[in-house]
Amino acid sequence: MATLASAAFLSHLKSIYPQKNLRSLANPWYIIAAVAFCASNRPEAVPHVFQYALKDLKADGDNIEDQRLLARKIRDALFKAGLTAGYPRTINSLVALNEVMPEELRDTKTMRRIETSIEEYEKIGQTLFRSIYGETAESVQGLLDSIYPDMGWFSNTIGYGLTYGFTDILSPLETSYTLVAALIASDSPRQIGWHLDGARRGGATYEETQAVRKISMEVSTASGIKWRDGVPEVKDIVA
Repeated sequence: MATLASAAFLSHLKSIYPQKNLRSLANPWYIIAAVAFCASNRPEAVPHVFQYALKDLKADGDNIEDQRLLARKIRDALFKAGLTAGYPRTINSLVALNEVMPEELRDTKTMRRIETSIEEYEKIGQTLFRSIYGETAESVQGLLDSIYPDMGWFSNTIGYGLTYGFTDILSPLETSYTLVAALIASDSPRQIGWHLDGARRGGATYEETQAVRKISMEVSTASGIKWRDGVPEVKDIVA
């Protein structure tokens, strides 16, 4: 494992994301790397990502709340990735992460608002879905509804509403990065294209989106993932 998630490799991944002067929490490399390892079925690497990022954060002169936020960002990214990567992989990654998690950085209650109604989650999901898919939202939702109405409902209400629509920890853009990383590691080209575009619509620059793609691919390659038909490129202009 030292070879797969070595300090040198993690430092390299961190350097890929532009704007090198970003403070530790603001550079999303650790979210992307943790999710890509999870989706590549290498849960044992996830704790190394967290520990490296935590060491960086402490070097910045952070406080306990920043450390807690770092831990929550990685946990929630892994949770959100489960809808794409599969929850067995998320569970295994969270178990591995929990084994090295300092007691003061653990959570003991649900982060999401379990009292929120399904109807409200449906509205939240519709709003997020439109912001990610832009002009293609209706056609993508129509596709999901047509292949199986339950899929369309689940995607909108449970996926984009309850799961991805919770943005108290990960921003909508960080959530898009999470989706891209999980999809690249699971070789899902149609959806990779959707969510590379979604990251651009969410405010990521071309260079930032390229970096997310590159980090995800390098982690996936190191983990033994091969793509049958390659990985979609980032578009320079997104409608």
